[in-house]
Amino acid sequence: MPTQAAGIIGTGRALPERVLTNAELEKLVDTSDDWIVSRTGIRERRVAAPDETTSHFAALAAQRALDAAGVSPRELDLVICATVCPDMMLPSTACLVQSKLGAKRAAAYDLVAACSGFVYGLATARAFIEAGHARYILVIGAELLSRFVDYTDRATCVIFGDGAGAAVVGPVAAGRGILAHRILSDGDYAELLYTPGGGARHPASAATVQQRLHYIKMRGNELFKVAVRSMAETVGQVLDELRLAPSDVDLFVPHQANQRITDAVADRLGIGSERIYANIERMGNTSSASIPIALDECVAAGRIKSGDLLVFASFGAGVTWGALALRW
Repeated sequence: MPTQAAGIIGTGRALPERVLTNAELEKLVDTSDDWIVSRTGIRERRVAAPDETTSHFAALAAQRALDAAGVSPRELDLVICATVCPDMMLPSTACLVQSKLGAKRAAAYDLVAACSGFVYGLATARAFIEAGHARYILVIGAELLSRFVDYTDRATCVIFGDGAGAAVVGPVAAGRGILAHRILSDGDYAELLYTPGGGARHPASAATVQQRLHYIKMRGNELFKVAVRSMAETVGQVLDELRLAPSDVDLFVPHQANQRITDAVADRLGIGSERIYANIERMGNTSSASIPIALDECVAAGRIKSGDLLVFASFGAGVTWGALALRW
């Protein structure tokens, strides 16, 4: 048994001011509001200004989470930034955030698990705290996906948005906090969702720019089936580990990938819409930031009460997926 339970003790979010609506996208690409809403559930998304960075939003969300937790940046032992949109190839965005916060005692690194990044980050923080290697850990999901979206590709440009969410993970009473998690991946599906250019395989060059290799490529129809199956199965496994049923879940906060995916997963699990939080209509898919943004909105709205059982589920490029249950 772990000597110290680990749980979320503070949350925060930060979003760009600019709202990009479906009506605006109709002017950029061959699409329509009806087409976008019927296939994704999205009506608008946030888009960062040209001078704004991933680390900027990550640090804002992080400071708000620290304030909510009553934890000083200098008390942090570790900063984990889940992102596929780093400010630069190196150093890590987490190190830039650590500097912005003044978290001088903390180690810092980026975690690359795409849309599953926040769940992966929470699982990592749990392990550190339960093992006695850390007391306070900052887990951030931050993305500026608009920088990597091809606005001539209607399959992807209508989906993604920008933003950041953060959580402070720290010691909580026995029986509270993170109760169980399961994280998985399958690289056989890597090319269903990927950005081919910019890495060591296809370093940036005039040719890669001309070939538009630095934009997100996605095969959505194939991803849909894998995502629904994987998320539903993993949530079931986590609940089975706890000897609980979907009916015991007070609030289900899935990654906001696509409303149809959320609906299909919920249908498989038998979780009614009144116990599901969705903000994809307003935010689009913000990858690793989607769950922490949604969670902070729930906290701010008083949607969560002490003792509630929360379940997170995610699926992303890699492919990666995971689920996590916690007692608030």
